Amino acid sequence: MEKTFINPGSIAPPLSNYSHAVRVVIGDTALINVAGQVPLDPNGNLVGENDITKQTQFVFEQISTILKAAGGSLSDVVKANIYVTDMSQYAKVAEVRNRYFAVNPPGTTFVEVSKLVKEGFMVEIEVQAAVQL
Repeated sequence: MEKTFINPGSIAPPLSNYSHAVRVVIGDTALINVAGQVPLDPNGNLVGENDITKQTQFVFEQISTILKAAGGSLSDVVKANIYVTDMSQYAKVAEVRNRYFAVNPPGTTFVEVSKLVKEGFMVEIEVQAAVQL
């Protein structure tokens, strides 16, 4: 088993002691586990203040960048967990999600939480992907 820790320089560094993603190769498959991504630009500034649509779109673009760095893409995603601070915003988040996963969408869980790690975050998304080598 081979593990690679993925932290693209074009993305804000992790908020704590973790990697943005870990790629694990088992046989002829690479599993990519992407940690929860939040709307922070590379300088650590909040993106899309009070706008869950902009935050969600930014987070999916960030996930795409991480997956590419790990040798995958959004089409390889098999599971997504989406955490929001206000479930009444579900339709806006789902609309963005559906643009990124228009064909063969992954299993997805939406969860409302009371708070995310920093003030202003309205959404956090983590994904798992499987890439045939």
